[in-house]
Amino acid sequence: MNYPNGRRSSSRHAAPQGKTKPEFSNRGMTLEEDINLTNEYYLQAGMAVIHKKPTPVQIVQVDYPKRSAAVIKEAYFKQASTTDYNGVYRGRYIDFEAKETKNKTSFPLSNVHQHQVDHMKAVEKHGGISFFIIKFTPRDEVYLLPSSTLFAFWDDQQNGGRKSIPYHSIDKEGFRIPFRYQARIDYAGVLDKLYF
Repeated sequence: MNYPNGRRSSSRHAAPQGKTKPEFSNRGMTLEEDINLTNEYYLQAGMAVIHKKPTPVQIVQVDYPKRSAAVIKEAYFKQASTTDYNGVYRGRYIDFEAKETKNKTSFPLSNVHQHQVDHMKAVEKHGGISFFIIKFTPRDEVYLLPSSTLFAFWDDQQNGGRKSIPYHSIDKEGFRIPFRYQARIDYAGVLDKLYF
Protein backbone atom coordinates (compact mmCIF):
# COMPACT_ATOMS: atom_id res chain seq x y z
CA MET A 1 0.00 0.00 0.00
CA ASN A 2 1.29 3.47 -0.80
CA TYR A 3 0.84 6.06 1.92
CA PRO A 4 0.26 9.78 1.31
CA ASN A 5 3.92 10.53 2.11
CA GLY A 6 4.94 8.38 -0.88
CA ARG A 7 6.44 5.56 1.19
CA ARG A 8 5.50 2.00 0.58
CA SER A 9 4.34 -0.20 3.43
CA SER A 10 7.25 -2.39 4.55
CA SER A 11 5.11 -5.46 5.07
CA ARG A 12 1.86 -6.50 3.50
CA HIS A 13 0.15 -8.11 6.49
CA ALA A 14 2.43 -8.18 9.51
CA ALA A 15 2.16 -5.58 12.25
CA PRO A 16 5.38 -3.76 13.22
CA GLN A 17 7.52 -5.66 15.74
CA GLY A 18 6.39 -5.18 19.31
CA LYS A 19 3.01 -3.86 18.22
CA THR A 20 -0.23 -5.58 17.49
CA LYS A 21 -2.55 -4.84 14.63
CA PRO A 22 -4.75 -1.84 15.42
CA GLU A 23 -8.06 -3.03 16.77
CA PHE A 24 -11.38 -1.55 15.76
CA SER A 25 -12.27 -1.39 19.46
CA ASN A 26 -9.34 0.79 20.46
CA ARG A 27 -9.49 3.82 18.23
CA GLY A 28 -8.01 6.12 20.88
CA MET A 29 -10.72 8.71 20.48
CA THR A 30 -13.34 9.81 22.91
CA LEU A 31 -17.01 9.90 22.05
CA GLU A 32 -16.87 13.69 21.97
CA GLU A 33 -13.99 13.68 19.48
CA ASP A 34 -15.83 11.21 17.25
CA ILE A 35 -19.02 13.32 17.36
CA ASN A 36 -17.07 16.51 16.61
CA LEU A 37 -15.53 14.86 13.54
CA THR A 38 -18.96 13.61 12.49
CA ASN A 39 -20.45 17.09 12.84
CA GLU A 40 -17.59 18.56 10.82
CA TYR A 41 -18.27 16.01 8.08
CA TYR A 42 -22.01 16.83 8.14
CA LEU A 43 -21.18 20.55 7.83
CA GLN A 44 -18.72 20.04 4.96
CA ALA A 45 -21.17 17.74 3.15
CA GLY A 46 -23.97 20.32 3.53
CA MET A 47 -26.09 17.88 5.55
CA ALA A 48 -26.45 19.70 8.88
CA VAL A 49 -25.18 22.51 11.07
CA ILE A 50 -24.53 21.09 14.53
CA HIS A 51 -22.04 22.44 17.06
CA LYS A 52 -20.83 21.70 20.55
CA LYS A 53 -22.19 24.30 22.95
CA PRO A 54 -19.55 26.24 24.83
CA THR A 55 -19.86 26.15 28.60
CA PRO A 56 -20.11 29.71 29.97
CA VAL A 57 -17.21 30.40 32.34
CA GLN A 58 -16.54 33.42 34.59
CA ILE A 59 -12.78 34.10 34.76
CA VAL A 60 -11.77 35.47 38.15
CA GLN A 61 -7.97 35.49 38.21
CA VAL A 62 -5.45 35.57 35.37
CA ASP A 63 -1.66 35.44 35.68
CA TYR A 64 0.54 36.97 32.97
CA PRO A 65 3.96 35.26 33.28
CA LYS A 66 4.95 36.63 29.84
CA ARG A 67 3.52 39.32 27.62
CA SER A 68 2.56 36.69 25.04
CA ALA A 69 0.94 34.23 27.44
CA ALA A 70 -1.84 34.35 29.99
CA VAL A 71 -2.65 31.62 32.49
CA ILE A 72 -6.12 31.37 33.99
CA LYS A 73 -5.66 30.70 37.71
CA GLU A 74 -9.28 30.77 38.88
CA ALA A 75 -12.58 30.42 37.01
CA TYR A 76 -16.13 29.29 37.74
CA PHE A 77 -19.01 28.01 35.67
CA LYS A 78 -21.52 30.86 35.29
CA GLN A 79 -24.48 28.51 35.13
CA ALA A 80 -25.27 24.83 34.76
CA SER A 81 -24.93 23.75 31.15
CA THR A 82 -27.91 22.27 29.35
CA THR A 83 -26.84 19.73 26.72
CA ASP A 84 -23.66 19.18 24.73
CA TYR A 85 -24.78 19.78 21.13
CA ASN A 86 -27.43 21.62 19.16
CA GLY A 87 -28.15 22.66 15.61
CA VAL A 88 -30.33 22.11 12.59
CA TYR A 89 -30.81 18.95 10.57
CA ARG A 90 -33.24 18.74 7.63
CA GLY A 91 -35.07 21.85 8.83
CA ARG A 92 -35.55 20.60 12.41
CA TYR A 93 -33.87 21.84 15.56
CA ILE A 94 -31.93 19.08 17.31
CA ASP A 95 -30.43 19.09 20.77
CA PHE A 96 -28.54 16.21 22.35
CA GLU A 97 -26.30 15.08 25.15
CA ALA A 98 -23.36 12.69 24.68
CA LYS A 99 -22.33 10.38 27.51
CA GLU A 100 -19.78 7.60 27.91
CA THR A 101 -19.93 4.92 30.57
CA LYS A 102 -17.41 2.32 31.65
CA ASN A 103 -20.28 0.27 33.04
CA LYS A 104 -20.98 -2.78 30.90
CA THR A 105 -24.46 -3.66 32.19
CA SER A 106 -26.23 -0.31 32.65
CA PHE A 107 -26.15 3.44 32.15
CA PRO A 108 -26.16 5.25 35.53
CA LEU A 109 -28.74 8.04 35.71
CA SER A 110 -26.33 9.92 37.96
CA ASN A 111 -24.64 10.93 34.65
CA VAL A 112 -27.73 13.04 33.87
CA HIS A 113 -28.95 16.14 35.73
CA GLN A 114 -32.43 17.48 36.35
CA HIS A 115 -31.77 20.75 34.48
CA GLN A 116 -30.75 18.72 31.40
CA VAL A 117 -33.96 16.69 31.54
CA ASP A 118 -36.03 19.88 31.98
CA HIS A 119 -34.25 21.47 29.00
CA MET A 120 -34.82 18.45 26.76
CA LYS A 121 -38.49 18.25 27.74
CA ALA A 122 -38.83 21.92 26.73
CA VAL A 123 -37.12 21.21 23.39
CA GLU A 124 -39.57 18.35 22.70
CA LYS A 125 -42.54 20.49 23.77
CA HIS A 126 -41.61 23.10 21.15
CA GLY A 127 -41.23 20.61 18.31
CA GLY A 128 -37.49 20.03 18.47
CA ILE A 129 -35.77 16.68 18.51
CA SER A 130 -33.79 15.72 21.60
CA PHE A 131 -31.88 12.54 22.34
CA PHE A 132 -28.89 11.02 24.07
CA ILE A 133 -25.89 9.41 22.45
CA ILE A 134 -24.54 6.84 24.88
CA LYS A 135 -21.31 4.92 24.48
CA PHE A 136 -20.68 1.73 26.41
CA THR A 137 -16.89 1.93 26.37
CA PRO A 138 -16.19 -1.71 27.41
CA ARG A 139 -18.46 -2.93 24.61
CA ASP A 140 -17.35 -0.27 22.09
CA GLU A 141 -21.02 0.26 21.26
CA VAL A 142 -22.77 3.57 20.69
CA TYR A 143 -26.53 4.08 20.87
CA LEU A 144 -28.95 6.87 20.12
CA LEU A 145 -31.54 6.85 22.89
CA PRO A 146 -34.64 9.02 22.28
CA SER A 147 -35.12 11.42 25.17
CA SER A 148 -38.66 10.11 25.75
CA THR A 149 -37.18 6.72 26.70
CA LEU A 150 -34.78 8.33 29.14
CA PHE A 151 -37.60 10.48 30.59
CA ALA A 152 -39.53 7.33 31.52
CA PHE A 153 -36.54 5.90 33.44
CA TRP A 154 -35.80 9.32 34.96
CA ASP A 155 -39.35 9.78 36.24
CA ASP A 156 -39.40 6.21 37.57
CA GLN A 157 -36.14 6.90 39.45
CA GLN A 158 -37.74 9.99 41.03
CA ASN A 159 -40.50 7.71 42.35
CA GLY A 160 -38.14 5.21 43.97
CA GLY A 161 -37.30 3.11 40.89
CA ARG A 162 -33.88 1.94 39.75
CA LYS A 163 -31.10 4.49 39.38
CA SER A 164 -29.81 3.25 36.04
CA ILE A 165 -31.02 2.14 32.62
CA PRO A 166 -30.18 -1.53 31.98
CA TYR A 167 -28.02 -2.20 28.94
CA HIS A 168 -30.65 -4.58 27.54
CA SER A 169 -33.26 -1.76 27.65
CA ILE A 170 -30.97 0.59 25.73
CA ASP A 171 -30.17 -2.17 23.25
CA LYS A 172 -33.91 -2.81 22.79
CA GLU A 173 -35.32 0.75 22.85
CA GLY A 174 -32.30 2.63 21.54
CA PHE A 175 -30.70 2.52 18.12
CA ARG A 176 -27.17 1.28 17.63
CA ILE A 177 -25.10 3.78 15.66
CA PRO A 178 -22.61 2.26 13.24
CA PHE A 179 -19.00 3.42 13.22
CA ARG A 180 -18.06 4.79 9.81
CA TYR A 181 -14.94 6.27 8.29
CA GLN A 182 -16.08 9.87 7.63
CA ALA A 183 -19.22 10.25 9.71
CA ARG A 184 -17.66 8.31 12.59
CA ILE A 185 -20.80 8.32 14.78
CA ASP A 186 -23.38 8.52 11.98
CA TYR A 187 -26.41 9.47 14.04
CA ALA A 188 -28.10 11.26 11.10
CA GLY A 189 -29.02 7.89 9.62
CA VAL A 190 -30.88 6.99 12.81
CA LEU A 191 -32.66 10.37 12.84
CA ASP A 192 -33.76 9.73 9.24
CA LYS A 193 -35.42 6.48 10.30
CA LEU A 194 -37.06 7.99 13.37
CA TYR A 195 -38.24 11.40 12.17
CA PHE A 196 -38.02 11.79 8.39
